[in-house]
Amino acid sequence: MSVFRSNVHIYAQIIDDVSGKTLAAASTLDKGFDKSGTKKEQSKKVGTDVAKKAADAGIKKVVFDRGGYQYHGRVQELADGAREGGLEF
Repeated sequence: MSVFRSNVHIYAQIIDDVSGKTLAAASTLDKGFDKSGTKKEQSKKVGTDVAKKAADAGIKKVVFDRGGYQYHGRVQELADGAREGGLEF
């Protein structure tokens, strides 16, 4: 799972490294995403969303790539949400 965050939004995607295809993705820019709450709360929702999409695709284990960001704040909340959604790192 790869993570990118900007000042306003956060994105997570699960990529097959062999074929280079995105298998599941979620972000705060998705249609129908509830943007209420703090940035940390939104990050946790993105984590649970990507975990749900991964489960629908039959994915249970991933490698977490924090993209050079510190494992802190929004990145940590996204990871916690993904774990709660059923993904294993």
